[in-house]
Amino acid sequence: MNYKKGIYTLILQLHASTAKEVGKLGVLHLKRGFYAYTGSARGAGGFKRICRHIDVLSGRNTTRRWHIDHLLPETSFRCAVISPTDQNLECVIAEGIGATGEPINGFGCTDCSCAAHLHFADEDGYEHLLDAVVGAHVSAGGDALIWCAPKSQ
Repeated sequence: MNYKKGIYTLILQLHASTAKEVGKLGVLHLKRGFYAYTGSARGAGGFKRICRHIDVLSGRNTTRRWHIDHLLPETSFRCAVISPTDQNLECVIAEGIGATGEPINGFGCTDCSCAAHLHFADEDGYEHLLDAVVGAHVSAGGDALIWCAPKSQ
């Protein structure tokens, strides 16, 4: 098994409702709460893509390349669920999360026919969303390895 590449889902916390201009999607009105973003890290950089997302979130990288790049600076990182794989499970996992999380239509899925690769849960829904993400990874055949942010003191 190649543990350098695969599929990931970031769980992010948006602390205040916001309106964001997101490319061709236009202005999105995003509610305070938790968001699960599913993406592929099967390219040359593999799971280094997650580090890039964290660099955008923290402001160390200001390039806006993907839909998620517009949301990241407004959020805090809660955890990443990764499934090392050579298989393209991204859409299966995103659809599985969509059974629980509210889809943000069109977000992160310009290269497929999915409804969304970003899903919302309200501010009390972190544990429920995490369970849905892990369940979607496992149901798709992934390992669902969890990497959480250190707790602040």
